[in-house]
Amino acid sequence: MLYARDRVKATDKAAKAQLLYARDVGTATDAEAVDISDEEIRRAYWAMDEQAGKPREFAEQLFTGVVGRLDELDRLIQEHAQNWQLGRMAAVDRNVLRLAAYELVSGGRSPVSAIINEALELARKYSTQDSAQFVNGILDSIRKNLPENP
Repeated sequence: MLYARDRVKATDKAAKAQLLYARDVGTATDAEAVDISDEEIRRAYWAMDEQAGKPREFAEQLFTGVVGRLDELDRLIQEHAQNWQLGRMAAVDRNVLRLAAYELVSGGRSPVSAIINEALELARKYSTQDSAQFVNGILDSIRKNLPENP
């Protein structure tokens, strides 16, 4: 049985990944594509979702944090993604990695194992089973190189 707090946590997880995904695929370098501002992405996403309260606030905080440190996070992921270029990764996988990497390096409020498990759940739900294994390998490599490895 899925309890109310579990539904809120599941919604929160999805919101974080979906906001980053919308930003990633909504901003293209193609001359014909129209760049969408982060604020427009937020408004459009929340208008569709109607989610309110703490899950929304937390998702917004993480979205803002990831976007603010995007270049740093992409470099970190690239360092640990052996034989993979960031731009060739599936957009879902790339954004799940960005989200988890941000939480790992910013000293998130969740334990490292919970951050990685959440990323794997998102990869399984929104990408493929193979993606979960791919994401796990990169996040485990990042985890091993954290300054205070738990």
